[in-house]
Amino acid sequence: MISVYQLKPRFQGLLRPLVGRLAAAGVTANAVTLLAALLSCVLGAWLLAAGDSRLFLLLPLWMFLRMALNAVDGLLAREFGQKSALGAYLNELTDVVSDAALYLPFVAVPPFGWAGVGAVVFLAALSEMAGALGPMVGAGRTYDGPMGKSDRAVVFGALGLWLGLAGTLPGWIFWLMPAVAGLIVLNIVNRIRSGLAQLSLSRS
Repeated sequence: MISVYQLKPRFQGLLRPLVGRLAAAGVTANAVTLLAALLSCVLGAWLLAAGDSRLFLLLPLWMFLRMALNAVDGLLAREFGQKSALGAYLNELTDVVSDAALYLPFVAVPPFGWAGVGAVVFLAALSEMAGALGPMVGAGRTYDGPMGKSDRAVVFGALGLWLGLAGTLPGWIFWLMPAVAGLIVLNIVNRIRSGLAQLSLSRS
């Protein structure tokens, strides 16, 4: 399935010179991972508490910067000898926490509410778990779409931009959260199938 995630190699290529300088300066992959999670939580809490639609203009900017930081920590880990068991845990866990923090402010934005946004948060966590469980059964980490982490960042970033500029969202857009949730369910199925297919090929 098509996913924004497929653009990641090109994005990483653009960031590679910067990553080299960061590595030379002693910046670690785990530090970048934790910084991205901390800032995501701070922004999510601010948006939820402030109740100012204009602040949602920060969301698309942060979604882009967060994707850049995720690419940076991956490059630091793989290309500068910083892979670690702790880093693997941090990478998976902070992604789920950050996603939840950045999606939850929309529970207070009409026409959304706890049911739709909560379902997306829950299913997003299951999606990342489905991808991360691949190595447990002898397959690789799977990133199949649709509506993977990068796709969700585009959706919620666009919503933040719309809300920040217009001040409100139209009532008809209530369908978006159920649609996103449905696509994440398909995502989960695809990730499980992909892992099982990898396992089948490795045994053949």
